[in-house]
Amino acid sequence: MKRGITFLKRQPPARLIVLGFAAVIAVGTLLLLLPVSINDGARVSFIDALFTSTSAVCVTGLIAIDTAEHFTVFGRTVVALLIQIGGLGVTSVGVGFILIAGKRVGMKGRTLVKEAMNVGNSKGLIRLVKSVLLMTLCFEAAGTVLSFLVFVQDFPPLKALGISLFHSVAAFNNSGFDILGGLQNLIPYQGSVLLNLTTAGLIIFGGIGFLVILDILKNRSFRKLSLHSKVVLSVSAVLLLTGTLLLKATEDVTWLGAFFQSVSARTAGFSTYPIGTFTNAGLFVLILLMFIGASPGSTGGGIKTSTLFVLLHAVKSAATNQHCTAFKRRIPPEVIQRGFIITLLSAMVVCTGTFFLCLLEPEYTFMQLLFEITSAFGTVGLSTGITPDLAASSKLIVILTMFIGRLGALTIATIWHFKTPSSATFTEENITIG
Repeated sequence: MKRGITFLKRQPPARLIVLGFAAVIAVGTLLLLLPVSINDGARVSFIDALFTSTSAVCVTGLIAIDTAEHFTVFGRTVVALLIQIGGLGVTSVGVGFILIAGKRVGMKGRTLVKEAMNVGNSKGLIRLVKSVLLMTLCFEAAGTVLSFLVFVQDFPPLKALGISLFHSVAAFNNSGFDILGGLQNLIPYQGSVLLNLTTAGLIIFGGIGFLVILDILKNRSFRKLSLHSKVVLSVSAVLLLTGTLLLKATEDVTWLGAFFQSVSARTAGFSTYPIGTFTNAGLFVLILLMFIGASPGSTGGGIKTSTLFVLLHAVKSAATNQHCTAFKRRIPPEVIQRGFIITLLSAMVVCTGTFFLCLLEPEYTFMQLLFEITSAFGTVGLSTGITPDLAASSKLIVILTMFIGRLGALTIATIWHFKTPSSATFTEENITIG
């Protein structure tokens, strides 16, 4: 036991975060396989339980089996808890329990929170965790109340309350799980303005990041916001508007439907229209939105809005031979380098996953398989409807892709904890590129 604790203490933060998520997924899988979690007459295989647990912890929403039809109230509660833990982050939840117990959070715990939440310094980390937990509670409570007003019209009050709470947790954590049954997601409510706007609001606030929300509450003026907040809000607004216009132009959907799918494609995964009926143009728009994803420090995935912003401004600065600036601030070269590395690694993950699915699932089109893998990597949860019919080997590839997507390709690449580079280097020589 002591050796195990000593071993964990010696591990770098990135590796501990990866191990933490893997441990939660494993526990979730075992809980979902318990008889008390499975409905009478339903059958849940190990691969499907693992898939569901991974999808929940990675706040994705892709499902191999229908959650409502296969799992009891206990099983659905497990799924909801896994979504909550995955959305907040294993380290944040762990620190929250330590604070509730009245214990002191050590330097190792603070370092883990800093790494997990992508915060620049360790100052005020515990206060930040408390704010995040309180903020999550407030948003999910408000979402539950507003959703209840809709679901109570179709379900008994107690069941409507359970559905509303589950839906609110899933929406704010950008996970497209639903417990309505029939693999319909929110298609029966495509005309409900209240549910569409409530869900979209939860997704947007969950996706812009806790740091941005706190910055808005503190300054209440766009001019006074940090550069990060300005970038996130600007890019998010442009992507929502552009996605809405493109989806309306390519698909036979209402303006409300186009707006909702533009919001949901940014890592949430709820759908009010059957995605399998979309044209290739519409699917391609969704793929781009899913790959970009949400923002740093949020409950969403993808390469992140700020990464896209940095890449575009880096290209602009290279083309104009000017410094890379935005909002009267200069962007550091190391941030630009990190942005390109993250994008390249992410593209490699998507391409590799799609290639293997093409080998294993030749009966599906390339667009369907690319959509599935991009959805998994972006922790979105949208699907053209092929997920339940995938082979076990294909599901394992999707599971691995969801895991990498939630933790980040760069985090996975650094878990080997490379040593500090030596001060002695080889002679520099130029390479012609471009």
